[in-house]
This record gives sequence, structure tokens and C-alpha cells, in this order.
Amino acid sequence: MNPALITTLLANPAKGWEQVKQEGLSIKQCYGRYVVPLSLIAAVSAFIGTSVVGWRVGYEDTVTLTTASALKLSVLSFVAMLVMVYVLARTIHWMARTYDSHRPLQDCFLLAAFSAVPLYLVGITLLYPVPWFIYLVGLPALGYSVALLYTGVPIMMDVNKEKGFLFSSAILALGLVALVGLIVVTVSLWGFGVGPRFST
Repeated sequence: MNPALITTLLANPAKGWEQVKQEGLSIKQCYGRYVVPLSLIAAVSAFIGTSVVGWRVGYEDTVTLTTASALKLSVLSFVAMLVMVYVLARTIHWMARTYDSHRPLQDCFLLAAFSAVPLYLVGITLLYPVPWFIYLVGLPALGYSVALLYTGVPIMMDVNKEKGFLFSSAILALGLVALVGLIVVTVSLWGFGVGPRFST
């Protein structure tokens, strides 16, 4: 991983996207150097937060998950993050021709992966798994990810700003649909016994 690239992307998105494009990472390299390590932040934090730290609802006792349950859910969420990036990249690639962009799947993957950097980093908040705290930190991170997407599309996909805005909006809409789909799948899995198990 190149921390300087991440820092530049967050501090100066336009310059950061230019650097991302110039590096020309392959999908495999991007997975190995960025997506996997960054996804581990949330997965490991969630495991520790839900199995060791726990959370409280009102004046009730602290609630924690069993180690096995926390590990299983953390691994599933980690795999889901890896899959979602690739699915989003494929979707961007599929939509690209509509906006007169003919960039390779590799660039679409980089766009999907690096747009989510703030969300990966905010995964550290799962060490303290209290909903209000996660929302307080997570919402600005989500907003910054959207801003990165809108900045990155014209640069990574070689389209003008007008088409870039429309393209970004379409990607954002599909991302929200994918998020809802992930929630539905999660609830369905809970029905098959993959849900959380609380420690006594």
C-alpha cells in the first residue's frame, strides 16, 4: 500500500485521481495492495468490537457476540466487501458506453475501489460498535466517498464534466440499490442460521 497516494486522494482528490490513473494498477494489484488491507480494517475492528468491547442499549448490560459468531460475521462482511467492489466495477464498465467512455475494466475497478477509501478507513469505528457513534462518523465518510466518485469519474473514465456528473449519479444510484440488496441478503442469511449469536 502507498499511504502517500491515499493521503493525496483525500487531501486533493483531483491530484489523487491523476496519480491513481498514472500508477495503472491491475485489478490483482489493487486487490492485494489496497482493497484487501483496507477491507480488513472494518472486518478486524468489527470482530474485536462485537466480541470483546460490546455495546449497551439504554441501561441494559453490555452485549457481546460469541467469538465464533463474531468471527463468522466478520469474515462474511469481509468477503462481501471484496465482491461488492468487483460487482460495482463490472457495472461501471457495462454503463460506460452509454456515456461515450471506453475505458478498460481495470480503470473501472480502480474507480470503484478508491472511491470507497473513506468508508474503508471509517471501519475503525466498529471497534466501538455503538450505532450513534458509527453514524456520526460514518455519514461524513459516506459523503466524502460520494464527492470522490464525482471527482474521479471524469478523470478515470475520460468524459467531460457534464457526462461525468450524469455517470456518477447513475453509479451512485446503482450503489444504493446494491446496498439494499446486500441488506436483503444479510437478513435472508440470518433466517438460515447465519445470524449473530450473543454470549451469555
